[in-house]
Order: sequence, then structure tokens, then C-alpha cells
Amino acid sequence: MTTYFKNIFAGGWSLVVGMGITLRYFFMPVVTSCYPRETPPIPPRYRGHIDLVYDPETGKDRCIVCGSCQKACPSGCISLEGEKLEGAKKKTLTRYELDFTRCSLCGMCVEACPTEALTFSREYNLAGFDAKDYHFDLVRRLKERP
Repeated sequence: MTTYFKNIFAGGWSLVVGMGITLRYFFMPVVTSCYPRETPPIPPRYRGHIDLVYDPETGKDRCIVCGSCQKACPSGCISLEGEKLEGAKKKTLTRYELDFTRCSLCGMCVEACPTEALTFSREYNLAGFDAKDYHFDLVRRLKERP
């Protein structure tokens, strides 16, 4: 019988302690933000998926299709192709695909690029229902960018 009352007292005491903590935090300032309506500031060192760098001198990307980014990627999420056009000195990038579902955001591809043709994007709000939403064609993205 005494254990019954001890359990009731212990349960009541834990309720009082919990409500005290709740009451104390109820009057503190709000530290959360309403995410969809308020976008948080993105830190300068944020690393999103990779993107091709636009070269304003040539009007194209800086990629020379050497394949060092593809070789350096431990996840194997990069595939690229290029072709040598008539009259051109170098290969031209025709396809650069990133499978972001496999990317670990390690940055090895960005470090391995000899021409600094890759950078991290500032996109942080990637959401989708299908894995195909995360297969990026970076050449097409570069052409669509303003």
C-alpha cells in the first residue's frame, strides 16, 4: 500500500518538475524561425551540389573534359563526355551529369579540377519525390542560368 502512494507522489512530483521547465521556457524569447516564410541566412562556407563555372571570356564553361573530377570522385556519381569540334583546339563538354543521390559532398572533384571549372552551388532547398529529380545535367543548368 505504501508503494502505491510513493508511486503517486513520484508521478505527481515529476509532473510538477516538467511543468516548471515548460513554464520557464514559455516566457523565454523564440529561437526558432518559421522556415518556409523566413529563409535562414546561408553561411558563406555552405556546400551544396557541384555546379559548372561560367567563363565570361569565352561565354562557355571552363571544363576541358580531362576527367580528373570523375576519377577523383569516391562515390562515382559524375559522368561526363566531350567531343572535339572541327577547328577547335580543345575538347568541348557535351554532357556532364551528376547523380546527387550518390554524392557525399566531399569536394574531391572540386579540388581535383585543374581549371577550377567546378564550384559548390548555393542551393539548399532540394526536395522531391523521385530519384530522377536529383540527376542533374550541369551543362543544361549552365545554359539556363541567367
